[in-house]
Formats: sequence, C-alpha cells, structure tokens
Amino acid sequence: MTDTIARYFAAFNAGDTDAMLDCLDEQIAHHVNEGQIRVGKEKFAAFCAHMSRCYKEELTDMVIFSSEDSSRAAAEFIVNGTYLVTDEGLPEAKGQTYRLPGGSFIELKDGKISRLTTYYNLADWIAQVSGKPALA
Repeated sequence: MTDTIARYFAAFNAGDTDAMLDCLDEQIAHHVNEGQIRVGKEKFAAFCAHMSRCYKEELTDMVIFSSEDSSRAAAEFIVNGTYLVTDEGLPEAKGQTYRLPGGSFIELKDGKISRLTTYYNLADWIAQVSGKPALA
C-alpha cells in the first residue's frame, strides 16, 4: 500500500500526471483544500493540468503513515513551490516562491488510491506570495 502512495508522490514531484493517474481508482474522490470534491480520473486530470499551469511544486520531508489493514494512510510533507500564473481569485503571480507544511489523507481500494484529501494553510500561502510577514 505505501508503495502505491510513494509512487503517486514520486510522480507528483516528477510532474508526471499519467503516472499519478495510474495510482488512482477510476472513481477517485479528490477532496481539494478549500475546494469542491472532484470524482473520477477525468476531473483529477483536469485539476492537475490547471495546477501545472499555475504552480511548480515539489514535496519534500515526506513521511507516510498507514493503518494496520492498509486501507487508509496519511502523508505529511513540505510544499516547496513557485507561483507561475495567477490563479483566479488569488493574489497576482509574479514568480513568488513559497514553502509550507501540508498533508494528505488517503484511502485505498484494490491497491489504488480511492480518496485523496489534501490540506495546507491557505492563509500562510497567501501571506507568502503577497510578501506579507509570516503568520505568527
């Protein structure tokens, strides 16, 4: 199980959406931080295309935790990114870099990721890309 998750995050870091999709169940439930739930690989791929246009990110300091029955897992990491193109409703992109902690909760079904829920502190990200002081 952790092999699937490790492959997914390695593909994320490589910017390889096809390899990410290969790790997912056809009916993946993708719970986006501060966003709507997207169901299915097609919506996940569209989300990835949008993200790749607006952001360049690498996840480091990855730690993966899993349940004894291998049905659920969590990953904690640091998001290291560059804001490439302005994302609607967010501050203007000017190539700003950011670094913030994040995490994902994961369910697996038949060796594939069936639910992916990702969290990070949006206020911290906005402060960083807006050039405001770090949150206390």
